[in-house]
Amino acid sequence: MKKNGQIIAIGGGGFGRNPHHNAIEKYILDQSANETPNICFIPTASAENSQYIVNYYSAFSKLNCNPIHLSLFTRTPNLTSLINKQDIIYVGGGNTKSMLAVWKEWKLDKLIHKAYSKGKILAGVSAGSICWFEKGITDSWASNLNIMDCLSFIKGTSCPHYNGEVDRKPTVHNFINDNIIDECYASEDGSALHFKNDKLFQSISFYKNAKSYKITNQNGKVMEKIIKGITI
Repeated sequence: MKKNGQIIAIGGGGFGRNPHHNAIEKYILDQSANETPNICFIPTASAENSQYIVNYYSAFSKLNCNPIHLSLFTRTPNLTSLINKQDIIYVGGGNTKSMLAVWKEWKLDKLIHKAYSKGKILAGVSAGSICWFEKGITDSWASNLNIMDCLSFIKGTSCPHYNGEVDRKPTVHNFINDNIIDECYASEDGSALHFKNDKLFQSISFYKNAKSYKITNQNGKVMEKIIKGITI
């Protein structure tokens, strides 16, 4: 039976904030069957912020991989060829709604889904985390947090920065209390969720005491269940 690849959805942190703290980056690379995997950073959501790209190379150039990045706002390369060569695709944080709109214009979402269906690894933080789910809780709008439709590579709703931004936790609880969503994955900064073949495999904690949760409504009460995993 044909199996999909892996998804590592990071709630916050990593090289964007500190390129010298590379525990989660090493973990991502270690999931590849290739000893020196090809990895492509897609910084669309940050409008291809130059410092973000510098931090990416600062982190991954010290690790055992072949890092490149994809620009969609300068002269864009042959996307089919570029994506097909990658073992890992890492998507950065920023504005999820704007990112997906640009991807769909270039049909990049379809190319990435094809790569996933061939067993490739998808990873990302914040916008690059929630985009893989059916729905994500996003601050793409300045006014308030919203739920938006995402790519539906894996089932469920996801919220990053669960402890890192003051509005995240109460907003998730309100959405569940109001029956807007039935349940939600929520990851704190420094925590990630690892999916294999569309199924949740484990959580990863790469900051001290960072956790990921499954948030549900049980008999009218919002419940947080810590997702078991490993500390790296």
